[in-house]
Amino acid sequence: MMQVRNPAIGRKIFLIATEESGDRLGAALMKVLRQRLGDAVRFSGVGGRAMTREGIDPLFPIEDLSIMGFAAVVKQLPKILQLIRRTTDAVLDELPDMLVIIDSPDFTHRVARRVRARKPEIPIVNYVSPSVWAWRPGRAQAMSSYVDHVLALLPFEPEEYRKLNGPPCSYVGHPLVEQLASLRPNEQERARRDAAPPVLLVLPGSRRSEIRHHLALFGAALGELGKRTGFELVLPTMPHLETMVREGVAAWPVVPTIAVGETEKRAAFRRARAALAKSGTVTLELALSGIPMVTAYRVGAAEAFILRRAIRVSSVILANLVIGDEIIPEFLQEDCTPANLAQALGEVLADSPGRLRQLVAFATLDAKMSTGDQPPSVRAADIVLATMGRRSG
Repeated sequence: MMQVRNPAIGRKIFLIATEESGDRLGAALMKVLRQRLGDAVRFSGVGGRAMTREGIDPLFPIEDLSIMGFAAVVKQLPKILQLIRRTTDAVLDELPDMLVIIDSPDFTHRVARRVRARKPEIPIVNYVSPSVWAWRPGRAQAMSSYVDHVLALLPFEPEEYRKLNGPPCSYVGHPLVEQLASLRPNEQERARRDAAPPVLLVLPGSRRSEIRHHLALFGAALGELGKRTGFELVLPTMPHLETMVREGVAAWPVVPTIAVGETEKRAAFRRARAALAKSGTVTLELALSGIPMVTAYRVGAAEAFILRRAIRVSSVILANLVIGDEIIPEFLQEDCTPANLAQALGEVLADSPGRLRQLVAFATLDAKMSTGDQPPSVRAADIVLATMGRRSG
């Protein structure tokens, strides 16, 4: 008969997050787990500033893994492998009651596989699904051998895991659904959205390599657009990227206002009429805010060669995937030209059929992404605790 462990003994939970977005998810999860388990719970692992504030003493700075692109990964491979071994050893030394891996599957899943092989009794939950629906679908079935439950941020992911014979997967909700008030305009801000000159956001990426790939291209596209129509340009970025961004836009034909930090970014979102964005999570953020957009993505030649043969979906835009229709225009690689971007931006700035189509589709997102009356962090904590309880002896 299964024995129930006395909660007074306390629990040890090891979490691994290596990106800022995962760090925020981990911190929110830790907060709810502490509310459920009390002061007896002890956290350890890898995380950033938010998780550190919640009680983790990180094994190493997550900036050590801020690596983007295949060429960069190959160059840093010895360091990455060393950190994988170090993290695995820390889990095995700790022998936690639960291992929660968050984001960065190329790192966290290697740790999880090693832990499962050597200590199969440690339950493992994966918070943030790898993009098995986009490429490398075989990962889903492989995960069944070392992941007990997947916590999905996107509502279509559980069905993908079922079709691909993956581990149990539950939609817990995207953290953006808890932030709608900061994304959506009040009456005054809505009036600014419709006023002239229109506010146009430009979002070239959140990593240095992404910014390098997109900044000059976006500047040229905006220069083309500026010949046809007027607009107020705003470029949101984070403090650690501000210097790089300011240097990169200094020669742009249209000078943007730089909005630094999350608060200024959200304020810009609430005023903006349209956006030019690098494809990624920000497309979902823009869609929830009700901002029609044009998306672009350009990578190095080697990475593009691999991705073309691996991608199994017709769109890489998260908002398109959640909506279930390709309503947001996307320009990839050689299609990603200043002329193409400027033409598409002119249409979404105007009262065009394409702009209206996006706005109508965005209005369906609240229902598609609803988590009922429970925030994502609470739903995630419930599954973590249930999984931990099932494997307790």
